[in-house]
Amino acid sequence: MPTPTQAFAAHAADKPLEHWHFERRDPRPDDVSIEILYCGVCHSDLHFAKNDWGFTEFPIVPGHEIVGRVTAVGPDVSGFAVGDLVGVGCMVDSCRDCDACNDGLEQYCLNGFTMTYGSPDRHDGTMTQGGYSNFVVVSERFVVAMPDGIDLKSAAPILCAGITTYSPLKHYGVGRGHRIGVIGMGGLGHMGVKLAQALGAEVTVFTRSPSKVDEAKSNGADHVVVSTDDDQMAAVAHTFDFMLDTVPVQHEIDPYLNCLKYDGTHILVGLMDPIEPPITGMNLVFKRRVVGGSLIGGMPETQEVLDFCAEHGITCDVEMIDIQSINEAFERMKSGDVRYRFVIDMQSFDKAAA
Repeated sequence: MPTPTQAFAAHAADKPLEHWHFERRDPRPDDVSIEILYCGVCHSDLHFAKNDWGFTEFPIVPGHEIVGRVTAVGPDVSGFAVGDLVGVGCMVDSCRDCDACNDGLEQYCLNGFTMTYGSPDRHDGTMTQGGYSNFVVVSERFVVAMPDGIDLKSAAPILCAGITTYSPLKHYGVGRGHRIGVIGMGGLGHMGVKLAQALGAEVTVFTRSPSKVDEAKSNGADHVVVSTDDDQMAAVAHTFDFMLDTVPVQHEIDPYLNCLKYDGTHILVGLMDPIEPPITGMNLVFKRRVVGGSLIGGMPETQEVLDFCAEHGITCDVEMIDIQSINEAFERMKSGDVRYRFVIDMQSFDKAAA
C-alpha cells in the first residue's frame, strides 16, 4: 500500500519550502523501502526549488544524498535485508538495457536516467520526490550499502559530491606521479582534494580568494595557487597533468589550460552552462590538451567510492541542520556560507510535526 510520508516541498519558485504530506507509491517486487535518517543539501536542490533550469514541476521535494535504514524489501530483492544501512544518490532508475546501463554507467543511460526527484517514474508516470522526507522507496539496483565504519552523516554528500569527483579521477586514471589542480574549494572541490590525495596524486587547489589558502591546506592540499595573482599563475604554467574544475558558474578556462602540460586534461564537473568566454583553440591544438566532462557515476562506482572513503577515512565536512531550517540553509548556501555541505537530520521531523 502507499506509505504516508512527511516532507518539505517547494510549491512555487517564489515560495519557501513548506511542510507537506504525501503518499509514496506502492513498493514493487524489486523495491527497497527505506526510513531516511539523513539527507544532504546540494546546490541542485536549490536550483530545482527555484526553477532556475526551467523544467521543475511543482510541488517538488528535493534531496538526492540520502542515507537510511531498510524497513522492508520486495520478494525479488536479494542484496538487502531489513535493518541494513543504505544510501540513495542522484538516480532511482534507468532503462537498464542500453550499452551504458549494461556497462554500469546508468548516469549516461541512452534513454535518460530517472532522477531521484523531478522525473516521471518509468512505470506509472508519477513525479519522483526526493530525500527531504522521512521515507523513500527505490529499486534495489539503485540502492548502495553503507560500509562498516563510515560516518553516516558525512556519508550522505558522498552520494553526490563524492561520486561526482571520484568518477572522473578514476576514469582519467589520476594516481601516483600525477599533479592535479582542483579549481574551486566548495562541496565538490574539498572532496576532490581528499580523493585525489588518497589516490596518490599531488594536489594543488586553485582559488580566487587568498582567505581560502589555509582552508585548502587543512583539507589536504599540497599547494594553493591564488588564481587572481598573475605571478602565481605564471609560476605553475605547463606543470599539471589534470585540472578538476568544480566551479558551477561561467568562468574563464584559458588561464587554467595554460597550467596544463602537453596532453593535459581539463575536466568539467560543475559547469552546466555554455563555456563563456570561449576557449582559445590554440590552447588545445598546440599542446594536444583535452577538455572533458563527467556526470556523477554509475551504481557500481557509487558503491566503490563509499567503500574507498570508508577504507581511507575520508569524510565530507558537514554542518547538521534540522529540516525546519532548510530555507535558511538555502539562503546561506546562495551566499557561500557553508563548509561544505548541509546535512538534514530527519529526526527533526518530530519537531516539525509538533
